[in-house]
Amino acid sequence: MPFPISNQVQASPQAPKHFGITSPISLAPPKESDLLLTRRLEEALRPYGVFEEELELQRRILVLGKLNTLVKEWIRDISETKNLPASVIENVGGKIFTFGSYRLGVHTKGADIDALCVAPRHVERSDFFSSFYEKLKEQEEVKDLRAVEEAFVPVIKLSFDGIEIDILFARLALQTIPESLDLRDDSLLKNLDIRCIRSLNGCRVTDEILHLVPNIENFRLTLRAIKLWAKRHNIYSNILGFLGGVSWAMLVARTCQLYPNAVAATLVHKFFLVFSKWEWPNPVLLKQPEDCNLNLPVWDPRVTPSDRYHLMPIITPAYPQQNSTYNVSVSTRAVMMEEFKQGLAITDEILLNKSDWSKLFEAPNFFQKYKHYIVLLASAPTEKQHLEWVGLVESKIRILVGNLEKNEFITLAHVNPQSFPGPKEGNEKEEVSTMWVIGIVFKKVEGSENLNVDLTYDIQSFTDTVYRQAIGSKMFEADMKITAMHVKRKRLQQLLPDRAVHKRRKHSTEGPSPPADGCLDLSQDRVECTYKATPLPHPPPAPTPTHFGPSPSSLPAVPSDTSTGDLEEPVPPSVTPPIQLQAVPSSTPSPIVAKRVGSPLLEERAKRLKVEEDLSVEKEGAVDGVNVTEMGEDDSATQVTTEAEIKRLPSADLSGRTPPPSQPHLCGEELHQAAAQQVEVRFTCGRPSCPHNGTPHTFPKPPDRAGTKSAT
Repeated sequence: MPFPISNQVQASPQAPKHFGITSPISLAPPKESDLLLTRRLEEALRPYGVFEEELELQRRILVLGKLNTLVKEWIRDISETKNLPASVIENVGGKIFTFGSYRLGVHTKGADIDALCVAPRHVERSDFFSSFYEKLKEQEEVKDLRAVEEAFVPVIKLSFDGIEIDILFARLALQTIPESLDLRDDSLLKNLDIRCIRSLNGCRVTDEILHLVPNIENFRLTLRAIKLWAKRHNIYSNILGFLGGVSWAMLVARTCQLYPNAVAATLVHKFFLVFSKWEWPNPVLLKQPEDCNLNLPVWDPRVTPSDRYHLMPIITPAYPQQNSTYNVSVSTRAVMMEEFKQGLAITDEILLNKSDWSKLFEAPNFFQKYKHYIVLLASAPTEKQHLEWVGLVESKIRILVGNLEKNEFITLAHVNPQSFPGPKEGNEKEEVSTMWVIGIVFKKVEGSENLNVDLTYDIQSFTDTVYRQAIGSKMFEADMKITAMHVKRKRLQQLLPDRAVHKRRKHSTEGPSPPADGCLDLSQDRVECTYKATPLPHPPPAPTPTHFGPSPSSLPAVPSDTSTGDLEEPVPPSVTPPIQLQAVPSSTPSPIVAKRVGSPLLEERAKRLKVEEDLSVEKEGAVDGVNVTEMGEDDSATQVTTEAEIKRLPSADLSGRTPPPSQPHLCGEELHQAAAQQVEVRFTCGRPSCPHNGTPHTFPKPPDRAGTKSAT
């Protein structure tokens, strides 16, 4: 069978093989107590469904066998249509390879399978997405078939006999594909296009990992435990700046190299010992990098300046070597390091028989961990639009975390990888929404009881990036919105689904009860980040706060409540020109605001990217702010407030951001119409600093720029 989950163990008992780039820390064999702890570890893992039944495993192998047969038949048909000699057609081959968790042998119940279709040189990628797609469509077992040809790594997704499978495609420069083909051979990369190299990378990395560990079975059990622990502790997500599956696998593989004779229980403890004390940003390497002279970009801080600023580099072992953790930020690394230390303390107790393995897999209550949270909502009118919109927003949340880190008054921004259905606001218009929660730790300022922190720039620059990419890829539709709210811990339970609320109540007896009528008032603690000003429920008379948007008259009045808080912020029309404020006059005095000066992280980032900053500030007049006051458990208070004056600070963080659209300056509602409807616009701009202020102007229809959908 061409795709078993197990490989031959490559270590020879007569001649011990040297694994890794350094000698082992310990060669001590396991004791009887270690074997007993390993059996207890395996028993503790079973209730979590990390092991698949033998019957289900055989079903997966059967499905992959059918898929492999389809690939061979399809390649043979393509060869005949291209008039290849009969002798070549008979041995043309073709093969399905697997990678990811299934290939490593650590997949869980119901997990999908990552597969790669390898074809000879006369089979084009266009054939894969046309004739092979049609062949799959004809199969009765195939459901939910969809092709994502424009993705960074093009893929066909399907459900084959109830098993989810993602199939990539790689065309090798070979006339035939033999059954014994080893994808670790670097010479196979010669004369391949970049999409084929990306598609091959998953299989090559997975196979290298399996060949670089001393004992595959010990590696697998240890990796199952670490992956479960990471998921339970909310630090398993590559896209949000934590570690993904391949990164956790490489950390476990490095631990196995350092303790080649240890069993799983010992390896789990050593994992936490090694990486709680690891001196980042020293990279984790499973083997010495090799240069194959194929002129492909590899991770090398000596050559590539941007590689020097990766915070937690874990380098893939297959050429071209890449850092699998380039998304890690200051906050996510700090969160993971703290979890490593706690994991070490727990496993120390387990080895001393003072605790058991279940304690390691207890999920901490994220919603009780912090005093302050930012709740991010992504909403769209339909399920289909919501699916695409949520994928784009989630892929950019790490930019928001990075922006928050640069705020000099924020110590930590911890995003929970788990998303939740958005709360129902009672609007007549139906919409589908998804919610993420970010825990915030504010810096304590000596000698100050009240601290006002400006989050306007941080959130606006994030939403601006998301909307620009959505417009550039022609994915944006009317009523796709991003909403951000600053929420205190005591109010967070009103936004969470029942299962999270129940879990929260088990750990806490404090906190207000939900409103008696069961309705959730979302008019408080809100940062509204949309192209349009969204009307809110009419509140009782109260002082009018500051609003951001196209014009003061178009925005409803919202009360300022220092016990629950208010922040109102429709999306800026463009990154250029700089964001301006317009305010509804307030009868209440403005609080003293701690102005946002450049943080050290921002200045350092600006230097290394050599971005020329225009620090000139044009003051348009004092503007009242909206403040949110949070009384903590001590006597100190923290306020999140809209700054009275906004400086024109261009963003120094260019990672993950698309260039500004090459179109005329538009404002507010006009930008929304021009971008979504591609129409000619005539309007009078109301911005004080805009050269079009007070004068009617006509802008032509924006040019139709080619774009593709963003794959997430």
